[in-house]
Amino acid sequence: MNRLLRLAWVVLRARARGGRQGSPLDRWRTPLRVLPHDLDLLRHMNNGVYLSLMDIGRVDMMVRSGGQRALTVRGWYPVVVAESIRFRRSLQLWERFEIVTRVLGWDERVVYVEQAFERPAGDGAPGGREVVAEAVVVARFLARSGGGVDAPEVAEAFGMPRLSPPVPDDVLAWARSIDVAARA
Repeated sequence: MNRLLRLAWVVLRARARGGRQGSPLDRWRTPLRVLPHDLDLLRHMNNGVYLSLMDIGRVDMMVRSGGQRALTVRGWYPVVVAESIRFRRSLQLWERFEIVTRVLGWDERVVYVEQAFERPAGDGAPGGREVVAEAVVVARFLARSGGGVDAPEVAEAFGMPRLSPPVPDDVLAWARSIDVAARA
């Protein structure tokens, strides 16, 4: 329930900013703060919370880029096929951070998204950021009427070209290693 309230706040704030603000290929920053219900027994943000907050970062990007409206009109919605996260540092209670979200590219079936958790660098350098966790997410889009939607069609609905920019080789190698193309 607590994350639903946070999601509602982020969506309302995104809508208040007005129309389309860029491309999903841009870096989208979603500012948040570690709240008491985000903590685990060791009093830092629980690893499962990162994954839930990444959902919020992706929704923020979709609303602000105008993509969410395009999805709603078509009756499409995203589902996560796979995700991998690497933790570098802990986030503590009340600490401010940003989720940085961007679409890396797509193939015929799935979309590859990069997300990072950043906080101000500890050295106090102006504008300096420290990455505390980084993730790759693979998403597939489905139609409410049934079946999948080809990723190039989704890209076009988001106002991007059907042809993907090159997806980094390490991301493609990871996706092949876990067989994200397998049909369930």
